[in-house]
Amino acid sequence: MSRQIFHSFKSRFRKANTGGEDVATAVADNQPSPAPQPTEDVIRALTENTAENSEELAEQLQILSLTEEEVRENRIRRERLAYQTSVVVKLGSMLMAAGAGSYRVKASMERLAHAIGIEKLETHASLMELNTTAFKADTFRTEVVEQRAVGVNAARIDALRQFTRSLRPNMLAEDADQALDAIAAQPHLYSRLQLAVASGVGCAGFAFLNKGGLIECLAVLVAAFLGQYVRSMMLGKRFNHVATWMACSAIATSIYIGTVSTMVSFGFADNTHQAGAVSAILFLVPGFPLVTAILDLVRLDLNAGITRGTYVAILMVAAGVSVWAVTFVTNWSVKPSAPMVIAPLLLLALNALATFIAATSFGVLFNTPLSIAATAGLVSALLNPLRILLVSLGYPNQAMVGLMSMLVGLFAALLSTKVRSSRVTLSVPAVVIMIPGVPFYRAITAVNQGETLTAFASIAEVSFVILAIGVGLAISRMLTDPGWTFDSPRKSKIIA
Repeated sequence: MSRQIFHSFKSRFRKANTGGEDVATAVADNQPSPAPQPTEDVIRALTENTAENSEELAEQLQILSLTEEEVRENRIRRERLAYQTSVVVKLGSMLMAAGAGSYRVKASMERLAHAIGIEKLETHASLMELNTTAFKADTFRTEVVEQRAVGVNAARIDALRQFTRSLRPNMLAEDADQALDAIAAQPHLYSRLQLAVASGVGCAGFAFLNKGGLIECLAVLVAAFLGQYVRSMMLGKRFNHVATWMACSAIATSIYIGTVSTMVSFGFADNTHQAGAVSAILFLVPGFPLVTAILDLVRLDLNAGITRGTYVAILMVAAGVSVWAVTFVTNWSVKPSAPMVIAPLLLLALNALATFIAATSFGVLFNTPLSIAATAGLVSALLNPLRILLVSLGYPNQAMVGLMSMLVGLFAALLSTKVRSSRVTLSVPAVVIMIPGVPFYRAITAVNQGETLTAFASIAEVSFVILAIGVGLAISRMLTDPGWTFDSPRKSKIIA
């Protein structure tokens, strides 16, 4: 019986084959389409009378019986799904390039997918790669994208957050595509010169918090200003990030040493201001990806968290090696000097001012709107001096960092409902001031100088503080966001 069916189809195909024109071409030319050619699967299904081939035979016969109109409709559905998927992937790529964490990327993409008619979306995101499969009706579409433009753009994250919050059911993919193009066309909020000024002022604030005096702060301001300006130029020309961090670290350290040495030679300072060299490169600490990496790991998005954390570690080691190389050649010490003696109340006020300046400046470096950066600076100025005071009273630094990070996260959750900004935009500038960049870079220098025990002690301290920041922010998320508290399937909710 199967052989009779096979010969019948074979005769039909021979009669229908008029010059080899395929179905797609016939449909495109608006001509009657010949019957499609039998595939090897069809021939095998027809010639082998086995139970295993019955389902395959039914599927192939259904394909062979498609009319011209059905072929056209199938093609249109596939093309439509391909376009819808490309729009969703564009949103994910823009979020990745802006520095958003894996959770935000996946949730935003899924919300857009459902708004434009995609029934199901599966996404796999890392630091630079995005793998997405969209399902609709009886077809699917998979797209794989490599996103090499790694950076931080808090303003774009907030703009895309507002976009996803405005999505409604049955939205056209074309409208979403136009909205994304408009967001992508928005220029950066600050010029290269403004970013350099923010870097200099912010690192000077860091220098004071690291027990530096007026000379250290002035020298750090000059060094970080020029270092950030060079970094902006190199990144604008698409230089490799590792090479950029090494070059800018060497430049900033050299400028600091040169500035202090000049002051000493002219009698404006003595030779006790060497330790500030490490503060001059704190603008190179990748605080934003460091925090998002920790949050990814807390949510067990291991691929994204590990790749992002590795990226952060590579950049910090690259900068640290450059600091060591310059200080080794110039025989410059980076060991901390004796702190200035200041009245407690005045010191508390100065710490609050320095914290506000540093946090706001780093918010500007993240391309955060000035009002939002200042808000984050106020939160940090309220909590960080309190942390410093409690540590000076004998409380463990790691515990105080974790506590203050949790409070920062709670403040960010509250303020994000009042202002047009996401939690990450508010929280990262406020906690970046607690990242122990100076001990880390001193540890790298100590390793290269053979002071192994000192280096390991510093690295252990840095590791515990970074973990405390992540734990504090994660706890605040779990207390205010059920999506973080419970490990349940995503439901395309509006995320803050």
